[in-house]
Amino acid sequence: MKAVHTTTSTPAAGSSFSTSWRTLTGTLQKTLSRWEWKWLAILVGGFLVVYYLPVDSARFQGAVLESIYLATWYAQEHVVLCLVPAFFIAGGIASFVSQASVMKYLGANAPKALAYGVAATSGTILAVCSCTILPLFSGIYRMGAGLGPAIAFLYSGPAINMLAIILTASVLGPQLGIARAVGAVGFSVVIGGLMHLIFRKEEQEKSKAQMMLPEPQVKRPLWQTAVYFGAMVGILVFANWGKPQADSGALWAAIYDSRWLVVAGFGLALALILARWFGVHWGQMLVAGAAVVIAAIFFAGQPTVPFVVGVVALALLINQPATDEDSEELAEWWQQSWGFAKQIMPLLFWGVLVSGFLLGRPGHEGLIPSEWVAWAVGGNSLLSNFMASFVGAFMYFATLTEVPILQGLLGSGMGQGPALALLLAGPALSLPNMLVIRSVLGTTKTIVFVSLVIGMATFTGMLYGALVS
Repeated sequence: MKAVHTTTSTPAAGSSFSTSWRTLTGTLQKTLSRWEWKWLAILVGGFLVVYYLPVDSARFQGAVLESIYLATWYAQEHVVLCLVPAFFIAGGIASFVSQASVMKYLGANAPKALAYGVAATSGTILAVCSCTILPLFSGIYRMGAGLGPAIAFLYSGPAINMLAIILTASVLGPQLGIARAVGAVGFSVVIGGLMHLIFRKEEQEKSKAQMMLPEPQVKRPLWQTAVYFGAMVGILVFANWGKPQADSGALWAAIYDSRWLVVAGFGLALALILARWFGVHWGQMLVAGAAVVIAAIFFAGQPTVPFVVGVVALALLINQPATDEDSEELAEWWQQSWGFAKQIMPLLFWGVLVSGFLLGRPGHEGLIPSEWVAWAVGGNSLLSNFMASFVGAFMYFATLTEVPILQGLLGSGMGQGPALALLLAGPALSLPNMLVIRSVLGTTKTIVFVSLVIGMATFTGMLYGALVS
């Protein structure tokens, strides 16, 4: 009997490669096919939107103009004086403040009372709007600040504005002014704490990672860094000092009248600090200072011009080839500042356009009629408080502009509760603000943060409205 030998056939190497190649090309074709369908849907949808645009409608034409007007007004009033100094401050935080220092006061392992206390009271110093706070928030968050303290800082910066609170009390009444101050401080701590609890697993991982970081070397004493930031914060605050009301008092009027002299003083201090402690050459600093002085002489009635010249001079001084340790540090400052500007400015631009198109400028109407808003926020119902919080959260308010807007709405029948709800949600949030926050925190955290602000403002407005009625 012969033995039967069986052989198992194995695929050749070429056959295996051919099969893998066909699988890969098939997957790519399916992926490209899906992308083609997406592009087709985008093109068809865009065509239908353009085709059916109500261009003959006066309401639509007015909304388009309002979006352009708001963007122009924002560029003229806020980009140069607010955002540009904020970008330099944020870049300075990323370059000159050690990660250990940020984590010591605001990090995930910092004492909670210290971290939230520092973050929640920052707005009394920074008289900024919801967009100007964004570079500063991005800077401390990237440097290791805990989510809770960073969110408290993000909310408190525009919300706990001492000038706005005083103006609220003087124009809308001391009751509403006190309620706004107490509510804003409480909101910053509570919302920051809730964000920490909701995302505590991520915060615990961050805390463990921060504990393993080595102690960095400190190049200069803390007091020198504090003086450096104090000079830049002084420029930011006084360059944007709002024009006081007629009954605001002689002190505020005197500060407003002399604000550019104060800004010049802080600018001179910053120049001396950079030359003495940060390695900027004295000759270059003298040339830059001479350019600012010449601009101030030739444009005596336009103080923004020498301010712009000073900003350009600062950019040129720190954007230099790195040849030693000092110039490397200055170059890093420029790179960080420019990085914040590239990330934030495009989002703010589109956000301001959309906000102006839908809601218009203060005192003007966009696509949504103001009568709808006034009708929706009358009384003290859950809906009226929610609508005030929701509309306030998406509308852009420049610093101090929320007070005259509310004065008009109160005269049109707005309830006291919705007024407080708008004051607590409006200055701290806006559509441009949300777009930038999403780029820093991600979609989930942004939705949770916005929802907490709107929800707490709604509840607080209802409670306040019930108490004052």
